[in-house]
Amino acid sequence: MAHHVQSLIEHYGYFGIILILIGGIVGLPIPDEIFLTYIGYSVYRETLEHVPALLSATIGAIGGITLSYYIGYRFGLPLLHKYGPKIHITKQKIDFTKKLFTKIGPALLLIGYFIPGVRHLTAYVAAINNYPYRKFAIFAYAGAFIWTFTFITLGKVLGEKWRYVGFYLSHYSIYLIVVFIILMLVIYYFFKKRNK
Repeated sequence: MAHHVQSLIEHYGYFGIILILIGGIVGLPIPDEIFLTYIGYSVYRETLEHVPALLSATIGAIGGITLSYYIGYRFGLPLLHKYGPKIHITKQKIDFTKKLFTKIGPALLLIGYFIPGVRHLTAYVAAINNYPYRKFAIFAYAGAFIWTFTFITLGKVLGEKWRYVGFYLSHYSIYLIVVFIILMLVIYYFFKKRNK
């Protein structure tokens, strides 16, 4: 992974970061969190500048989620059912995300980046549910910044230990998903109670 990313950055610079993240958000099998953490590690090593790296990553994440929204808006659910399984987007993931989105759409757009599989679907589902683009952009773009900032900063802080992120994600991601779902339910309950 590190060798491929290093080659990409050497050849394409910050533009390579944008391209990789657009592909990763749309649904290509790219370990986005590990990629972002490596970018942070590159900042630590001073082969990349912090602000341009963060801006490139945020632009890539925003570009990817906007493209996903457009595809969902333009082609709808049939396309996702037809081609989703080829990029590991199963019917179960689609159904789960749709149910979750009807309850906590804004929070899902904001924090859903942190859950692989869910972040790939939120924009499609938002478009399919006719969620207004302006509201989508407010939450999804803020979420893109929070997500990229978190993992790039983590890579910078960890330095030579940046690979631990991949280890913990592969071993404890199920616990993160459970915590995320509980957090979303708490947010949903809070907003429901507030509206009443």
